[in-house]
Amino acid sequence: MARGGRGRRLGLALGLLLALVLAPRVLRAKPTVRKERVVRPDSELGERPPEDNQSFQYDHEAFLGKEDSKTFDQLTPDESKERLGKIVDRIDNDGDGFVTTEELKTWIKRVQKRYIFDNVAKVWKDYDRDKDDKISWEEYKQATYGYYLEFHDSSDHHTFKKMLPRDERRFKAADLNGDLTATREEFTAFLHPEEFEHMKEIVVLETLEDIDKNGDGFVDQDEYIADMFSHEENGPEPDWVLSEREQFNEFRDLNKDGKLDKDEIRHWILPQDYDHAQAEARHLVYESDKNKDEKLTKEEILENWNMFVGSQATNYGEDLTKNHDEL
Repeated sequence: MARGGRGRRLGLALGLLLALVLAPRVLRAKPTVRKERVVRPDSELGERPPEDNQSFQYDHEAFLGKEDSKTFDQLTPDESKERLGKIVDRIDNDGDGFVTTEELKTWIKRVQKRYIFDNVAKVWKDYDRDKDDKISWEEYKQATYGYYLEFHDSSDHHTFKKMLPRDERRFKAADLNGDLTATREEFTAFLHPEEFEHMKEIVVLETLEDIDKNGDGFVDQDEYIADMFSHEENGPEPDWVLSEREQFNEFRDLNKDGKLDKDEIRHWILPQDYDHAQAEARHLVYESDKNKDEKLTKEEILENWNMFVGSQATNYGEDLTKNHDEL
């Protein structure tokens, strides 16, 4: 059973991972890949049950992916607590010894932004071949598709041929001045379109194209479910799939015509009334606030350290393994 569409965050939970492999005279890379769909909070955070080890694991994998969640294993519990304590001191902006929901929210937004721009910096040199601090469409196309354009017998040729015009469409949408050359800001919009208002239509369109298997321009209930679950031997659907079918009927299909159009997809994956950083901050406070004063002491956070390691407050666990002067 696959549960591939239930990541908590669009683009950050997931970001863009580009695999770069050197081939003779040509740099090979993967094109932009489909993001996780936004999953909306199923209930108010105050109604959530206490976390247990199993749900911690779900949180870690939802935020990190299975491989990145293993980053935490590099540290002992004592080392993790010590380094987390240093992060707490930085989150406490007014130095009053408490971490409020607002301070957590501010920190999470800062970490999100840094993650995105660090991600762009890591891949920038692989595409900026002439080192002019800009990336042209031709540079990106050759770096990503050059090998497959040259060797037409590649087993992946059909897939990459399909992805090429999709990437070109997204690149042009990010290229605000239309010169087919991306500045760092424009390339960031290309790699992380969900973070930019002028790229939202591309996010919606790509989501529709990914899920709409029969090509009718809509997403029906079966296509919606197939994006997150695949049957094995035609066995019974688990309860969560039945719940998702109810969600589709009651909350996704706004006009009750049995399918999702672009507006309904936009409402689903880019909800206007949902602040992810605020929701995450509220969740962390609720789960760690032992005395229910709606703010956290360092002791309360460290007592629940295992949850924060898997939270965006610690940049997917990575902040626990790096020099904190960078923060």
